Amino acid sequence: MKKRSCKDCIYFMPGSNLCIKYGIRVTDVDKPPCEKMTVTNNSAVLREEHIAELIEVEASRVQKESKRRRRTRYVTQLEEPPIKYGQVSTGIDGLDKILGGGFIKGRTYLVAGETGTGKTIFSLQFLLAGARNDEPGVYISIDEPAHQVIQGVKNLGWDMEPFIKRRLLQFLDMKEQFTRMYLKGARSKMEPKDVANSILDHVEKIDATRLVIDPIAPLMYAPVDVLWAREYLRELIFTLESKRTITTVMTSEIPSGSSSLSRFGVEEFLAAGIIVLGIMEYQGRIVRIMYIRKMRWLPVQPSKYIFRIVPNRGIVLEGPLDLLYSEE
Repeated sequence: MKKRSCKDCIYFMPGSNLCIKYGIRVTDVDKPPCEKMTVTNNSAVLREEHIAELIEVEASRVQKESKRRRRTRYVTQLEEPPIKYGQVSTGIDGLDKILGGGFIKGRTYLVAGETGTGKTIFSLQFLLAGARNDEPGVYISIDEPAHQVIQGVKNLGWDMEPFIKRRLLQFLDMKEQFTRMYLKGARSKMEPKDVANSILDHVEKIDATRLVIDPIAPLMYAPVDVLWAREYLRELIFTLESKRTITTVMTSEIPSGSSSLSRFGVEEFLAAGIIVLGIMEYQGRIVRIMYIRKMRWLPVQPSKYIFRIVPNRGIVLEGPLDLLYSEE
């Protein structure tokens, strides 16, 4: 005759060693307490009073165990070998692993978000990762003088000057240049290829393989015809990508309360990937969110991640939003 064991009992919860039939904790599963127990009315009442509570405790344990396993899978994912052939590092802790190696080389990516969400930091981190790997990059500043960007980013502990001196980074103020051209009445005659070639001239001076346009919209200088603007931008991006060696990050500011991702509604369709940065209140906490909305040709599901901005490191992913901030 087989010896009885709590392991074979439907009332036994192995994770917490609870017997929900009698409302007690089992100390030895091979010696079922029910064999020596005398059921009384009082014990029956005890079971009725506590059985729901015990089930809730066990359910909570199972949920936490499931959460722990999910976190383990996420950490394991981040430990996968980085940088496959044809991909370039984003420079952001955790993001390369999620993308399976980084951005696809030679493509254009849109980083969108409201003001103050970290778009410029993202783009500079992308360039800095390349410079540290001897991959030259060009930063085109549209809204803010380049020297202010260089000075401001020192607050994060990033000194760009050594890379500039080694011709691994180049910072350009393009707004003034294009403003002069537009004010001379050349806007209607100016071809997007001319703008792209003007940018490429600077790119080729240092053999850059990375390019940042921060932000993209002012480059259009308030065109009167949105359809013209869209075709202009389409040809601009196609010309840049025709080189096949330049990976571009362009930023786009989202007006507060707007659901759009760009000014002209075409940037997101032309970009190979879209990353939306935001700040939100979630379960009583103010958190920074990175929303990977689109990644063409990469096996990445749309997903949201918590991130922090850390001195000397910049943007650092902490993990998926639903995992880190799910209810305990």
